[in-house]
Amino acid sequence: MTVRTELNQAGNDSREKTIVRTSIIGIIANVFLAAFKAVIGLMTNSIAIVLDAVNNISDAGSSLITIIGTKLAGREPDKKHPFGYGRIEYLSAMIISVIVLYAGITSFVESVKQIIHPETPEYNTVSLIIVAVAVVVKILLGRYVKGVGVKVNSDSLINSGEDATLDAVISASTLVAAGIFLIFHVSLEAWLGAVISLVIIKSGIEMLRETISQILGERNDAELAQKIHETVMSFPDVQGAYDLVLNNYGPDTWNGSIHIEVPDTYSADQLDQLIREITMKVLAEHHVILTAIGVYSVNTKDENIIQAHSKVQDIVLAHEHVKQMHGFYLLEDQKTMRFDVVISFDAKDRKAVCREVTESVQKAFPDYQLQVTLDTDFAEE
Repeated sequence: MTVRTELNQAGNDSREKTIVRTSIIGIIANVFLAAFKAVIGLMTNSIAIVLDAVNNISDAGSSLITIIGTKLAGREPDKKHPFGYGRIEYLSAMIISVIVLYAGITSFVESVKQIIHPETPEYNTVSLIIVAVAVVVKILLGRYVKGVGVKVNSDSLINSGEDATLDAVISASTLVAAGIFLIFHVSLEAWLGAVISLVIIKSGIEMLRETISQILGERNDAELAQKIHETVMSFPDVQGAYDLVLNNYGPDTWNGSIHIEVPDTYSADQLDQLIREITMKVLAEHHVILTAIGVYSVNTKDENIIQAHSKVQDIVLAHEHVKQMHGFYLLEDQKTMRFDVVISFDAKDRKAVCREVTESVQKAFPDYQLQVTLDTDFAEE
């Protein structure tokens, strides 16, 4: 589809430029902050400030990784990767998480060394003013980077923004430690550094866990799934929409499939036209490519079959953990009945529930051969 390609490409180009520009700002800011802090840390013999400078360098490296990841993710699909390279962004976010985790562990080790072999810091007014300015800069930088990351749905930027905010806390804590030392002549730098390091380690683990979860594949975005369902159901002849599966190939890059219920009076050309219209509308409104739309045929010609449908539905939905029944169709001449049952993940044994449902329906309709399929709601909360 030419429309699909142009729409996606325009959005991707704008998003890529925004991420790269934000990352470059982060690199410049962190390099300058690292230089100032390194000089101050060495002059004042402050391990906390020196570690803070190293942390700024790691942040600059994170921004560089974000740029590289975004550029690679923006490559056009090819024969080997027909769905594109969007998931590379998740890998870059994972690398940043590992850097944050490594920085936290390194800081903790150095802090413990300082606790065992303490050194007396030598603060001066100029150094503390520069550190205070750095705190303000990192707070503003963190809010800006994270805000842009949320806006363009970039986990790499969001992680970098959160890391910058943590850096601001670290820098602020060094000021607190300096104040305590100047007033009470008690050096808490190493202990404070250890506590902050643990906070950084915790943050790194959480970032890593979230990114790995995305790489493994998470359930459908419930809000997006609901909107797509509403769009599909807006077509008058669609009597039901089920089995929506969304596959994520990078931020804001979704392919999917869905089943629709239509009257059994529909002709092939009518069905073809309907499916094309649904595909185009979902793409235009939600930027999701429906690569497949399956069809369930609904009995509309026989009143007895319609009543049987209603009775079966009452039996099925009476069972605990059954969320939905769909795809019902009855062939009277062949004495066969088929339908799908959606059973919640809350059920201890979903297959056992499905067997119970089948037995209940079979008891009510002993003369029919049942074809019952256990189904899943991929957007289940």
